[in-house]
Amino acid sequence: MELLDGAGDDPLANLEQRIRKAAELIPRLREERDAAVRDKEEAVRAAEEARAKLAELAREVESLREERQQVRARIEKLLGHLDVLS
Repeated sequence: MELLDGAGDDPLANLEQRIRKAAELIPRLREERDAAVRDKEEAVRAAEEARAKLAELAREVESLREERQQVRARIEKLLGHLDVLS
C-alpha cells in the first residue's frame, strides 16, 4: 500500500490542499472585511450628518413658516387700514 500515490486518492493530501486554499483566502477576506467596516463607518457618519442637516432644515422651515405668518398678519393689518381709509 502506497501512502502518497496521488492527490486525488489521498484524503490527507486533499485536506492539506483545502487548508492551504483556506489559508490563502484569509488575507483577502480580512482586507474585504476591513473595507466593509470602513464603508459602514463612513455610511454611519454620512447618515449622522444627513440627520443633523435634516434637523437644521426642519428648524429653518419652521422659522420661515412663522415669518410667513407674521408677514401675512402685517399685510392683513395694512389691508384693514386701507379698507378704513376707503
